[in-house]
Amino acid sequence: MESTQILDALIIGAGLSGLNMLLNLRKLGFSSKIYETGSYLGGAWFWNRYPGAGVDSDIPIYQLNEKEVWSSFDFKERFPSRQELMRYFRHLDKTLGLSKYIIYNTFVTSADFDDGENIWHIKTDTDLSTSARYLILCTGLHSKRYIPAFNGLDKFKGKCYHSSSWPEDGIDMVGKHVAIVGTAASSVQLTQKIGTEVAHLTVYQRTPALAIPLQQRLFNNYERDTTSPCVSEWQYPDKTEYENIFNQLKFTFGGFRKNFYAEKFENVTPTERQKVYENAWTQGGCAFWMYGFFETFISQEANDEVYAFLANKIRARIHNPIKRDLLVPLNPPHAWGTKRPSLETSYYDVLNQNNVDIIDVNASPIIEVTENGIKTKKEGVVSVDIIIFATGFDSLTGGILDINIRNGKGISIKEKWRKGTKSYLGVCASDFPNLFWVYGPHGPADFSNAPTSIGIQCDWIADLLLEMQKNGQTRIVADENMEKIWTHHVHLLWKNSLFPATKSWYQGSNIPGKIEEPLCYIGGIPLYTEKLNSCTENNYEGFIIV
Repeated sequence: MESTQILDALIIGAGLSGLNMLLNLRKLGFSSKIYETGSYLGGAWFWNRYPGAGVDSDIPIYQLNEKEVWSSFDFKERFPSRQELMRYFRHLDKTLGLSKYIIYNTFVTSADFDDGENIWHIKTDTDLSTSARYLILCTGLHSKRYIPAFNGLDKFKGKCYHSSSWPEDGIDMVGKHVAIVGTAASSVQLTQKIGTEVAHLTVYQRTPALAIPLQQRLFNNYERDTTSPCVSEWQYPDKTEYENIFNQLKFTFGGFRKNFYAEKFENVTPTERQKVYENAWTQGGCAFWMYGFFETFISQEANDEVYAFLANKIRARIHNPIKRDLLVPLNPPHAWGTKRPSLETSYYDVLNQNNVDIIDVNASPIIEVTENGIKTKKEGVVSVDIIIFATGFDSLTGGILDINIRNGKGISIKEKWRKGTKSYLGVCASDFPNLFWVYGPHGPADFSNAPTSIGIQCDWIADLLLEMQKNGQTRIVADENMEKIWTHHVHLLWKNSLFPATKSWYQGSNIPGKIEEPLCYIGGIPLYTEKLNSCTENNYEGFIIV
């Protein structure tokens, strides 16, 4: 089926970034729609149905800055669970009437640019053909699931699930023997949720989670969740503060409510530094990651001290010495914080249980999956009824490369990035006119509070397109040399930090055959915003606009 209408913009993906982009463009009068693979909006939260799923940014900052929406909605949890987030998305939809602009159950398979008409022609798996002036990719960080190619996986007679492909009606795991492969955030959340109901749980660990306290609070009388191992002084902010809070987010490094400690690590006494760590630890959430010392990310000495503090805190909670050394070794497995930390409430308490085992796949690799379970080098076959893969995603670029995107010369973006990802300002690529992405490669992405960086990018792109419309311009493409300069800037920041030595999805290390390269911008929200503003103030320097 072919649409005769030429849209101003087609947006791919109905998560926070796609919805923010849709709202911005429609407010400015641009005809725009979203194509979404799922049957409803919510992005990652539509798919993350596994037990215990929830977000690691607290309220009010994990939502779109839409006053009509937040003024009429109350979250019941400091860190919203998946159920709370979907309740929010339904309210967002009902309040602003978004679904009428979204085509659900539709996967975009290809997009081809017409150089003569300056139009994108888009096709889907449902035989929809659409034309749009601009194509905006809001495919998200984690849309392409990854399951390692284990030998024998097809022979397993039990049930297998990736954490983001959980059945809508759930899974009965009571009294079952369950394996979780991986220790990502979903593994932490799953472990602490199901560990008390399964007969036996085996966690296959490559890298320790090194999770920090969530410090959940419920809205009911501001009562703290009693499962939390620590006490936080955090309180729900009054809605009269919301606008000021949202306005201040762009001035903090990670787009969270607070910034790093004001003084440098080396200028603070060891005793005072311990107080800084303790304060951040008890605040919960990402505070221990983003409210301490910036030098944690660039100085091994500072990082080692932070890790020692964390290790002392967590090791004291783990009873079994073998488990203790597996979960929090005395020598750090990598520079702490160079992976986004997982948050926990009872993770280590559950791992203390006698019905929970941990297998270190570095010392005892997985050989194969058998009909009845998972076989490792030392343990042999551990029989299980259910295997859960918390093995992550082909992040940042995977969702983009899943679409056959070709420019007017017939060159695909996959071919362009064959030797490495290139971008300008983390929102577009040279040789691909009228194409943008949000919350993707070379932007702040997951090294920030998602709605903050999403809002900044969506606002900037919308303002750019409005300026072009006012000037009667219909084509924009990044200059190749400026793309090289930006990509070098991203790489240089990365090189001058502790991130390169850590195997993580931040640089594609989790996907076999994927080039290891910096995919996140780690310069912080203020510097990133400064770069965008500089481009704007210099007549959109770095773009060829006609």
